[in-house]
Amino acid sequence: MYTDPIADMLTRIRNASLSKRSEALVPYSKLKFRIAEILRDEGFVTRVEKIEDRFGSIRIKLRYTGNQPKISAIKRISKPGHRIYVKSTELPNVLNGYGIAVVSTPRGIMSNREARKVGLGGEVICEIY
Repeated sequence: MYTDPIADMLTRIRNASLSKRSEALVPYSKLKFRIAEILRDEGFVTRVEKIEDRFGSIRIKLRYTGNQPKISAIKRISKPGHRIYVKSTELPNVLNGYGIAVVSTPRGIMSNREARKVGLGGEVICEIY
């Protein structure tokens, strides 16, 4: 069994996009579903839906521009053994604004852009570009 479900989710998305698949299937959790919704809102994936099967899954439809995947890199920042917390003034600027960072704030999971607008810091979960 894996010890970091977020890293597992990111790896499944990365592998699906590199092998030019149309979708990635991920085990369901509220946290992973919220991260997938942020990816959809920021334009990295086209659709996110919860599948009601025995354990619950999330189907993530990947977005492509021509033959290239919209997600060129997806990287875990804060790990279970080494958490990374930042203040609102220290939020990362991923690829000069072309990418996003997913941040866990006291008001929930949001992108670095949203967190900067609201003025909140928190744990940097991952970066996508």
